[in-house]
Amino acid sequence: MPEIRPPDVDLVIAFRTTKALSLSKQQTKEDARKAEQQYNRLLQSLSYAGLKAVGRRGEQLGHILVFVVCPPKLVGELVKRERHSDFLSGLPVTPAPNVLPLSPADRIRLVHSFITSTPSDGGLGISPDAPEWDLIESIFPLHDRNFNELWIRAWKPRNIASVQLERIRDQFGDALAYYFAFLASYTRFLAVPAALGAGAHFLLPAYSPIYSVLLSIWSIVFVEWWRVQERILSLKFSTRGSFKVEKCRAQHKPGMAWWSRELRVFASIPVIIFWAGLLTAILTGIFVFEAFITHLYEGPGKKFLSFSPTIFFVVLLPKFLGAYHSIAVRLTNWENHRHKSSYNASLTLKTFALGAIVAYLGLALSAFVYVPFGEGVMRWVQAWLFGGARAQGSFAAAISDILNGTITTTKPELHHLRDISEKVADVYSGLWDPDTANVRAKLNPSRLRDQMFAYTVTNQVIGTFLEIGLPFILRWVDGLKKKKDVSAASTKAVVSPLSTTPPNGSDAGSSNGTPKKRVVFEDEKERGGMEERAFLDMVRAEAALPEYDLFVDLNEMVVQFGYVTLWSTIWPLAGAMAFLNNLLELRSDAFKMTVHHRRPIPTRTDTIGPWLEALTFLTWLGALSNAALVYLFSPQLLPSGTHGALTSSNASANAAAASFTGSKQVVEEHLASAAGAVPNGGWGVDSSASSATFSATADLLLKAALIALLASHGFILLRLFIRHVVDKVCWKGSAELEEKEMEIRRVREGELKGTNGGSASKIGADKVVIEREVMSHDSAAGLDENGERKDSMHFWEHDEGVEEIQRISKEA
Repeated sequence: MPEIRPPDVDLVIAFRTTKALSLSKQQTKEDARKAEQQYNRLLQSLSYAGLKAVGRRGEQLGHILVFVVCPPKLVGELVKRERHSDFLSGLPVTPAPNVLPLSPADRIRLVHSFITSTPSDGGLGISPDAPEWDLIESIFPLHDRNFNELWIRAWKPRNIASVQLERIRDQFGDALAYYFAFLASYTRFLAVPAALGAGAHFLLPAYSPIYSVLLSIWSIVFVEWWRVQERILSLKFSTRGSFKVEKCRAQHKPGMAWWSRELRVFASIPVIIFWAGLLTAILTGIFVFEAFITHLYEGPGKKFLSFSPTIFFVVLLPKFLGAYHSIAVRLTNWENHRHKSSYNASLTLKTFALGAIVAYLGLALSAFVYVPFGEGVMRWVQAWLFGGARAQGSFAAAISDILNGTITTTKPELHHLRDISEKVADVYSGLWDPDTANVRAKLNPSRLRDQMFAYTVTNQVIGTFLEIGLPFILRWVDGLKKKKDVSAASTKAVVSPLSTTPPNGSDAGSSNGTPKKRVVFEDEKERGGMEERAFLDMVRAEAALPEYDLFVDLNEMVVQFGYVTLWSTIWPLAGAMAFLNNLLELRSDAFKMTVHHRRPIPTRTDTIGPWLEALTFLTWLGALSNAALVYLFSPQLLPSGTHGALTSSNASANAAAASFTGSKQVVEEHLASAAGAVPNGGWGVDSSASSATFSATADLLLKAALIALLASHGFILLRLFIRHVVDKVCWKGSAELEEKEMEIRRVREGELKGTNGGSASKIGADKVVIEREVMSHDSAAGLDENGERKDSMHFWEHDEGVEEIQRISKEA
């Protein structure tokens, strides 16, 4: 008996007959009629274009999975058409041999582009983004599970920092290949700051200028090296200039002038600034509450109150960023980008702008507000809590006096208020610490290092769990829920074995419009037998997975790069922690992508997109921050003979101020001590001690800003020099560049010989050999005369889509 193999499927189209079930019967029937018309039009469009397409029931009622496969002959035509387009657009196209191999990723990309691109670009225009296909939820390829398993196992501890780019590109396309190339390169480069950081942490003083300068040089070298590496990879992958042949977006509205689009892009900037201001205000409020107010509270539940800033952060920030993201998507749609790459670049920059504020504002506030002015801010918070509003003479001031027990009136008519105030004060005075002498003891000199540890160690561990472990837990919970639904539906199947509606006529779905679960009974077996049922169960499981978003992983790495480049002067071991994390990130990202997400659609690209500009910006910002941090906090820049005095800075403010020769020296020593640069140095005397110390602090901050500005100019000159050297060493004379130049020379020589037509014919290929995926187990015996897999399961001979749609009308 011949082995029954699963069918070859290029793409799966998820089709939803209706988006809500809490509708009237008439509306349900109308939606079903519309869905049947659109579904039939979908199958007709695919079949007319030469594609094979059949539908199967999805996991839920009204959910249809349309399986699409492209015959080899049509695939060959798509390959030839793309190569001719590349040649005419100036992309690096090598003369094709008689037999041209085609990787699984290229096949999926060609078929997906053919289906989703607009008719003006030679496609069918079938896209979830097209208004006329509003019932299509998504289009996705299926995972090659055998390859995924082999790929994950191929990463051994001895070579975990290396990747096989060709294998990744053949399976997942150029964008994923670029990401893993970037991740592997970045991880190897992190060995430098990891070693430098370990040496600086154990051998050099805190906030070492040597480490900061070397760190800035490393960041520039890496970014400029990757800039060249992108060009080399684009030649290796033959994708250099791929934006020239990029298809038009389905939502693009033609006819808009270029200057109109640019004006719309500039019009988005004030909106981004407004939301950035709101986010800064929210984060600053959380910062003040966490750094000051929680330390003044002495009442019951003090330990629980210390977690409230984290709760505020977890609850407020996702909602705020979600609202902003929806606004950013609308703005980007309004900008009317022609191509997907420019659309993604614009949306990425909008999203990263606020993401960077979330990531780095806490450290900036601690470094440039908490350390210089911490004691003064704490006293201001105390004054605000204890009668600071009394001078205003307002109703709020009266309430504040009552709560604080500070009513001093002698008027008889207000004696009852004074009695109430005294009673309240007996309770209230135990909630807050009003003693200004305890302020300095409540400030934390190790706050900056604690924050860096939390960002570079704790957050990365939590992030790995959320990416890898949490999806397993959620699927386990969802599985228990499904088993409960199946058992409940099985008991009702005695009444109506083919109906998903309970006998009393109530809705089996949830009251909020969630689609009802489709329960498969033993008498509803697929026509292809148990093999088809197992295959469809696998596909339904993949359809339930979320789409893979490359933005998330690239954003994670760029934010981490920012922590190392901008702030590791505070805690030099941050580079080592990032290096260790990324050794696991290579494998965990591959695992996450192949197990917890759908297979991504391969895309053609020659860069990591706007993330390169984000890296460049962070290197410049790192030069500024490192210069300011070293100038303000490095004990090496203090006047000689003061290091011993720092260890006794817990004395009173007046005595400490009197013991030093000037306010500037007092403030300099406070900054080094409060930033944790001096072990057991205490807090010191900050700007709140006197007007002189405040003026000295402001003067030091101004000088730090000027030093940062000078570092910015030095950064520009240093980057120009490093870019020139890297370009000469890594780009000029590279094997990839020489190979492409030789190929171009051969093509031009053929044209000079008068074989223009012949050279053009070589752009195509006589035959396209499709590299089957690992899961296909291809063999010559399993192919028919057209080169297609024999349909031993008879999968393509029947369709269930129309029957599923008509079933909804019957349910209504």
